[in-house]
Amino acid sequence: MIIVTNNEGGSGIPTTAKLLEQGVASLDAIEAGVRLVEADEAVRTVGRGGWPNLLGEVELDASVMDGTSLRTGAVGALQGFLHPVSVARQVLERLPHELLVGEGAMRFAAEIGAQAGELLMPHARTAWRHWFEDEVSEGERNRWPDVPMADLCRHAIDPEVGRDTTVFISQDRAGNIAAGTSTSGWGWKYPGRLGDSPVIGAGSYADTRYGACACTGVGEMSIRAGTARAVVLYMKMGMSVEEAVYEAVADMRSLKGGLIGRVTIHAIDAAGGHKVVAVNGTPENYYWIWRDELASPISCRPEIIAISDDPAPKSTAHRRYEQMGL
Repeated sequence: MIIVTNNEGGSGIPTTAKLLEQGVASLDAIEAGVRLVEADEAVRTVGRGGWPNLLGEVELDASVMDGTSLRTGAVGALQGFLHPVSVARQVLERLPHELLVGEGAMRFAAEIGAQAGELLMPHARTAWRHWFEDEVSEGERNRWPDVPMADLCRHAIDPEVGRDTTVFISQDRAGNIAAGTSTSGWGWKYPGRLGDSPVIGAGSYADTRYGACACTGVGEMSIRAGTARAVVLYMKMGMSVEEAVYEAVADMRSLKGGLIGRVTIHAIDAAGGHKVVAVNGTPENYYWIWRDELASPISCRPEIIAISDDPAPKSTAHRRYEQMGL
């Protein structure tokens, strides 16, 4: 069984499903599928082609978790390498650590011979240049990058509103459950920002005894609520997967202030059940699922639950991206 994010996972789930059908272990199947998403330049929020930060640099985050050993591996703010999910996997396999970020993650990626490459594709470079010209004052452009960026970050709007991190959660034929995530994060983010994707327990969590959960959308919310771990813990306490997700949504309702937006919660249980909820979602939200009885993965609509009536406004630059088809 495999649950995958909407269109971001579409290029990877057929391979993961095929591997699971062949009896490949969950973690191996997930890594193979996520790598395909990372390599897909049509996906604007993951891997090669993802949106850059305020400096015009693409920083990638990824994580994996083995639900049987409870070992994890994660990388954050990784630059210059094409497959952060595989670097995260090697953190799990080779190091006594769970998370590497920034220069340390880059050093480790080079040490293990991870595939290096250019991440900023022409569409992203063009979009960033339009943002820079539209939203940054002439005085700041003349001093760039030696300018305060906090306000720029607060007023920047992700150009890919409604798109996501890619998350894969699966159970293999031996019953082992695993999770994997990969993302380029929030477009025009403050340099060094980590979302929930590399934060185990926030963006993903897997425990073969109970189930797994992974989140997409506004990672700041999932971090504050500890959403992924909470869902699995609620199942451990005896809740059904559906009840556990609803309880996690209730946790999010308690968040006050900060960035409140859209989060999609994907969850499976050890018995083969699943539940996907799009918090503050829209009708076009969907996800992929594959089970043994299905010839191929199918798309389904999540349940939509509103917890906020205050959508973020669109910036001038964001409107231009839409007009340009970026």
